[in-house]
Amino acid sequence: MMQINLMINKIKGKIYSNLAMLNISYRWPTYWWRRCGYSIGKNSVISQGVLIWAWHHLDSKNVIIEDDVSIGPRVIIIVRSHSIEQIEIEGKTMGSIPGKVIIKRGAWIGAGSIILPNITIGECGVVGAGAVVTKDVLPYTIVAGVPAKEIKKIVRKI
Repeated sequence: MMQINLMINKIKGKIYSNLAMLNISYRWPTYWWRRCGYSIGKNSVISQGVLIWAWHHLDSKNVIIEDDVSIGPRVIIIVRSHSIEQIEIEGKTMGSIPGKVIIKRGAWIGAGSIILPNITIGECGVVGAGAVVTKDVLPYTIVAGVPAKEIKKIVRKI
């Protein structure tokens, strides 16, 4: 019975993630990524063409997108990767290992960015278009480039 439920969840994840890629409306992708089981906060918007690279039926707890986050088109969020140790020991990759991606409240991810596994984008952090995020982004910080580097601190005006 557990195997059947796992298979059903795997099929749902594949269908829902493919539906999320369709260009229907600006709310469409966010709805379908939520249906995959990902934690997506209130007022967060995921644009068309965003890809969450994961095993949707296993990794849904490994992507956390908090409230008021804006993710631009064609962003890639990578949750699974390969271990270097597998290559060193076996001479090849044997399977993928899960990571975690957390995008905190108010963050803004620019179009075409790539976020690698085990990354936290801090509160109100900004990732410039086309950046490759290899390290955590501090709160109220703008990063850009390949690999992404800090280019400016945001001074909050109250």
